[in-house]
Amino acid sequence: MTATDPRRTRRWRQYLADERAEAQLYRELATRSRGEERAVLAGLAEAEGRHEAHWRALLGDDIGSPRRADLRTRALIFLARHFGSLFVLALAQRAEGRSPYGTDADATERMAADERIHGEVLRGLASRGRTQLAGTFRAAVFGANDGLVSNLALVLGIGATGVPAATVLFTGLAGLLAGALSMGAGEYVSVRSQRELLDASRPDPASQAALPHLDVDANELALVYRARGMDEGEATAHAAQVLATLHLDSDDPGAAGVDEHEAVGSPWRAAISSFLFFASGALIPVLPYLFGARNLVAVVIAAAAVGVALLATGAVVGILSGASPLKRAVRQLLIGFGAALVTYLLGLAFNATGV
Repeated sequence: MTATDPRRTRRWRQYLADERAEAQLYRELATRSRGEERAVLAGLAEAEGRHEAHWRALLGDDIGSPRRADLRTRALIFLARHFGSLFVLALAQRAEGRSPYGTDADATERMAADERIHGEVLRGLASRGRTQLAGTFRAAVFGANDGLVSNLALVLGIGATGVPAATVLFTGLAGLLAGALSMGAGEYVSVRSQRELLDASRPDPASQAALPHLDVDANELALVYRARGMDEGEATAHAAQVLATLHLDSDDPGAAGVDEHEAVGSPWRAAISSFLFFASGALIPVLPYLFGARNLVAVVIAAAAVGVALLATGAVVGILSGASPLKRAVRQLLIGFGAALVTYLLGLAFNATGV
């Protein structure tokens, strides 16, 4: 079968190029992976190869010279080849979810279903990385955003009162240091406390010794599992299974195999990342004053630089969470500028009244 419509032919050729590129992307990711993850990525590359064969068969003699894949896929291949990071999996997940095959009559229903399932496969591969990153990532994003917004608000609020530029500069530097230390200490205490609470909820290892002495017909072990959320019948059956093996597990019916400690993260990593990211974010509003800018010029430069940084952090959050980067970026920008605007207006009010 061949295409007679030139536009149709071009579309098929582009699909062919994109399928080739996606297969290459998964092969590149597989080379930087191990174990089951490598096998799964190799399976995805094989599936894209089947899709490629479909378009080759349709094109027949009209296959023409190889076309370039779309820019997004080529960029992902570059990132996968040099980094192979969670970012690539998250971006590839979104790309699979936007496949045009669902509305294209020339693609089979099986191909459209494949692309949809590929997105779920990538979501599963990315989930462990997201879990490992969750604690530190939360601290980093929160720290950077807080540093950007709080110090911009501080600099604009103080600057609007009419004080000398040197005062604004030293106020901003003091806010940077105080905020970074406070964020780092707060994250350490918060994560450490959360891990201790999780430890307190885990089964006591000493309880293992009591298992052989429980009454098999009427024992309290079923109550343990009912307390964790199982219904009576399920708890009784599970207790019988545990007694048969004499091994007390720590299954949580709602945990689905997730390591809660891994999701919370390390207190030291959270503290250090929060300190560094807060400091880097808080430095941006101060930079114009460090380089000699004054008055309205400094305000405009600081606001513009912080705006770009807020858009970037919001977009990163969107990418890693599998959501729209644009929406997350705009949300971050509006929230940050809203907070800074309030303090700037307060500063103007204090200056106007001579306070």
